[in-house]
Amino acid sequence: MSSQSSNLSDSEMQLLDALRKNARTSVSDLARALGLSRSTVQVRLQRLEGLGVIAGYTLRLGPQWTNEQLGAQCLMRVNPRLGAQVLAAAQRVAGVQAIHSVAGEFDLLAQLSCTNAHALDGALDALAAIEGVERTQSCVLLSAKFLR
Repeated sequence: MSSQSSNLSDSEMQLLDALRKNARTSVSDLARALGLSRSTVQVRLQRLEGLGVIAGYTLRLGPQWTNEQLGAQCLMRVNPRLGAQVLAAAQRVAGVQAIHSVAGEFDLLAQLSCTNAHALDGALDALAAIEGVERTQSCVLLSAKFLR
C-alpha cells in the first residue's frame, strides 16, 4: 500500500486511524471526531473501499476474551517445491489465525489462538506434521503489552 498511501489525504489517513481504533464507529461519529461533514466522510469511505485501501471491517476481541486464550507463533521452514501445499494445509489447522511469509531462516509464520494448552499443542503438532514442513520453532505468547 506504500504507493497508495502517498495518494491519501491527511483526513483520509486520520479516518483510517479512527477506524483502526473502532471499525464500528458510525459515520456521524467519525464526522464529528474529524471535523468533517457526514457526507464527506461517507464519500471518503467509499473512495477508500473502491481503492482497496479498506478491504473490510472486522472484529477485534476484547482483553477479557483474549486473555483467556493461549496464543503462539510458529515459524516454519518449508520445502520450496511444496510451499503452496503447505500453505493450504496450514490454513486448515484449527487455531491458525494468520499466516505470514517472513525473511530469514524460516519461510512462514503462523499466528495461533487456542482455548487451552491441549488445543494449542495439537495445532502446533499439526503444523509440524504437514508434508513439506522441514522444521518449526514455536513461541507461546504470555501477554500483550501493546496492541493497535
